Amino acid sequence: MADERPALALRLMHADPGRAWRPEELATAASMARTTFAVRFRAAAGVPPLTYLENWRMSLAARALRRDSIPVAAPARSVGYTSESAFGNAFKRNVGVAPRRYREAAGNLP
Repeated sequence: MADERPALALRLMHADPGRAWRPEELATAASMARTTFAVRFRAAAGVPPLTYLENWRMSLAARALRRDSIPVAAPARSVGYTSESAFGNAFKRNVGVAPRRYREAAGNLP
């Protein structure tokens, strides 16, 4: 990300993806007003900050489901979901299939 100020927030999201980040926290970390931050982040990343965060979380969860034989609840918790159901809905919306089906398709059965 060429724009250094939104990049600060991006690094925070990458360092702690399970945290319940709020847009105003990310804007403050980037030393910007919330609206300015949202506009500049979207211009640099192509999506709003919380959409980017959800995509990053699902990418991490998908990687864990492909690699590990842990219960689905484990990657759900690691990316900030306290409810396996909420995680499953978000994963399916983002990836296109439910976490268990994703794992089965990847050949990594628990």
